[in-house]
Amino acid sequence: MDVRWEEAGWERLTGRTGRRRLPVWDCTVGLVVGDESALLIDPGSCLREGAGVRAEAERLAGRHVTHIAFTHGHFDHVLGGAAFAGAEFYGAVGLDALLSTGGEELRGDAARHGLAEAEAAEAVDLLVPPKHLVSGEWTLDLGGVQVLLANVGPGHTGHDLAVFVPGEREAVFCGDLVEESGEPQAGPDAMPRQWPAALDRLLSLGGEDALYVPGHGAVVDAGFVRAQRATLAARFGVS
Repeated sequence: MDVRWEEAGWERLTGRTGRRRLPVWDCTVGLVVGDESALLIDPGSCLREGAGVRAEAERLAGRHVTHIAFTHGHFDHVLGGAAFAGAEFYGAVGLDALLSTGGEELRGDAARHGLAEAEAAEAVDLLVPPKHLVSGEWTLDLGGVQVLLANVGPGHTGHDLAVFVPGEREAVFCGDLVEESGEPQAGPDAMPRQWPAALDRLLSLGGEDALYVPGHGAVVDAGFVRAQRATLAARFGVS
């Protein structure tokens, strides 16, 4: 265990990766540290939270966060994005249009879940939609590590992106395609009949020995993902 990460409230996963479970909604923020740049996965739920995450991540990485990946467009995963001025933003194809036109719905959803109205409005007003859109797979070279961004959805939403980080053990940041701290949430924007197939793609790319990092909850293994896939398939009546 790297005490520096632990003392900051982060969990070190591999030599290149770590994550933090944020308070209130237990949303996971991921960090990948390259020799030249750093990637942050899901920057939190508001500017205040995003600014805190940025300060911690850059202290741990020893360099600026240069890339942001959105795993999907729910408020607790995107509204901290405006705290990362100057970073390059990535998301699944179509997420840019969703975030550009769905601001009022995003603000309302955040407020309904308990985010202060003023913070929700500020974050939505300043939100930066992703400029780089992933329709299949996209490789990011961070210096010393090449990270794969893969559009494995739809499933939890219409725009699900997973992040695969090679290393002594591959780390897979799943977003809310996988949840450990509760049942997977299928809201009105979910595509439940396609969700099991998204998990098949996730497992195919990640493999049997990877660390799977859910959007909410503890890190799991491939067996957990397969079991959740079977549960979802039975729940939604698909094979």
